[in-house]
Amino acid sequence: MSRQPAWLRPWARRRRLIAAALAALGVLSAYVALRPAAGPEVLVAARNLGPGLLRPGDLRPAPLARPPDGAVRSYAAGRYLAGPMRRGEPLTDARLLHPVPLPPGTVAAPVRIADPDAVALISPGSTIGVLAAWEGGRPAQLIADDVRVITIPPPADDSRTGGALVVLAATPDQAAQLAGAQISGRLSITFKT
Repeated sequence: MSRQPAWLRPWARRRRLIAAALAALGVLSAYVALRPAAGPEVLVAARNLGPGLLRPGDLRPAPLARPPDGAVRSYAAGRYLAGPMRRGEPLTDARLLHPVPLPPGTVAAPVRIADPDAVALISPGSTIGVLAAWEGGRPAQLIADDVRVITIPPPADDSRTGGALVVLAATPDQAAQLAGAQISGRLSITFKT
């Protein structure tokens, strides 16, 4: 039996500890070498989000190895989310509403149209007329003509009995007439193709 050199004797007693440390170093090196690249940072939902205005803290940056097409990478607070998002889901440009700017001299007037199926035929940017009908045999009256649709918010729930909300760019006078008409009448729309 051969004798160990003197410099190796102190290490011989700790060979199991040294072998375990070298094995751990090998596993760690393999993990670092094989993990996927972090990828670019994109904005993801910080929590479950509903449609509507994005506020600071609703989104957070996160690296994704393969971000989806149109992934938003910069500040999005103040923009409008078109539909719900789950926590951790990346934000894409298709999920953001593109606001239609208000023409000079107009205000945003939210109105509830009685027939939600008629509202499904229009989109932001459409030009419509708004009619009001009252009970008691009184004929329908054109309340606002040639008003532009700014946005159509998604319904708050599945019930479609209350009509559909539409936000219009109207003059202040038209907005006042629309507000008065929807208190006592039912609103409908006309549009040109």
